[in-house]
Amino acid sequence: MKKLFGRLAATLLALTLTSGFAAAQSKVTIAIGGGSCLCYLPTVLAKQLGEYEKAGLAVELVDLKGGSDALKAVLGGSADVVSGYFDHCVNLAAKKQELQSFVIYDRYPGLVLVVSPKHTNDIKSIKDLAGKKVGVSAPGSSTDFFLKYLLKKNGLDPTSAAVIGVGLGATAVAAMQQGQIEAAVMLDPSVTVLQGSHPDLKILADTRSEKDTLAVFGGEYPGGALYTTTAWIKSHEKEVQALTNAIVNTLNWIHSHSPEEIMAKMPEGVVGKNKELYLAALKNTIPMYSQTGLMDPKGADAVLAVFSEGSPEVAKANIDVTKTYTNKYVEQAKKTTGANPK
Repeated sequence: MKKLFGRLAATLLALTLTSGFAAAQSKVTIAIGGGSCLCYLPTVLAKQLGEYEKAGLAVELVDLKGGSDALKAVLGGSADVVSGYFDHCVNLAAKKQELQSFVIYDRYPGLVLVVSPKHTNDIKSIKDLAGKKVGVSAPGSSTDFFLKYLLKKNGLDPTSAAVIGVGLGATAVAAMQQGQIEAAVMLDPSVTVLQGSHPDLKILADTRSEKDTLAVFGGEYPGGALYTTTAWIKSHEKEVQALTNAIVNTLNWIHSHSPEEIMAKMPEGVVGKNKELYLAALKNTIPMYSQTGLMDPKGADAVLAVFSEGSPEVAKANIDVTKTYTNKYVEQAKKTTGANPK
């Protein structure tokens, strides 16, 4: 009888601890603008490493076709936070939508404008894209913004190319290989996958490295970030801090482990069958990941400058870009997690 009561007590204690732990966790839904893209790897890796749970969060990751779809999910109330490109915060400020990023995980955007292997002879430069079908992850996404910026920079009407939504993963690669589109704005691992079967792949613009990003934008240009409405941030400061802690810890983990170790932690469905190509793409991408999580104010200024050039609406809006991001939570993470933003 004593043993029976002992077992019952142990079971009840375990249930109490489990229910207490569950109650302590806050549920947060993060909409990702294409989970297979290496630009969003820190968000997925944080879950694989258990960083969200350690921070007291029960996080659900919702994988969507592009950044604009992820943004719609948050604005529509079906998700809490976007894992997407910071430039949406600036673009939406012109429409009086108050969005704010609170942790940056990409120093560079990693966007690459690539010519379809079947159309290499037709397209020699960005100017040749006028009247052509160009793939983007989804219309209104950062890939679309990048294309329009490059068209304008090269003396073309930003709307002179026909934009086609092709996603960021296998669908984009297939559309390029089959010649359904003449070019596309892509990200790794898709670019490296395409180069694997087409070594002479023509690249018209590349922002995967510091050198290339400076050549395109004239300065650092922050890419992936966690952002949401300022109203949600104000009413969920505990969750925002926990998410920031998780991402900062994940960035530290990335920069203290090998590409092979990072790949081993990623879901098999994300890595895909060709591990060698994924690893090659990951090695290309690691320098892109922030070491601190902090927004560089000059980077935010560069985003505003790019959008002001390509969008009359943004140029006229007199946007205070400092309101579109905050470093408060990353600075706090340094104190609470032992992380050391430089």
